[in-house]
Amino acid sequence: MDAIAVGKAGLQGWREKVADAVAEPVARRAGVADDQVRAVIGALFLVLSVMYVVNAVRQLAGAR
Repeated sequence: MDAIAVGKAGLQGWREKVADAVAEPVARRAGVADDQVRAVIGALFLVLSVMYVVNAVRQLAGAR
């Protein structure tokens, strides 16, 4: 599985709309492909989601 596919896995619903809206202008400025920008945004959302779950589990474990 390549990095672009992993990044795109994090793009669903409103996250995908955000990535679609900013991918082209950012790609143009950065000189990279739209897909690469979408992959980075998707990976960022994926990491944020994992961090949210980890923190929730820690809080749950600490409450016991």
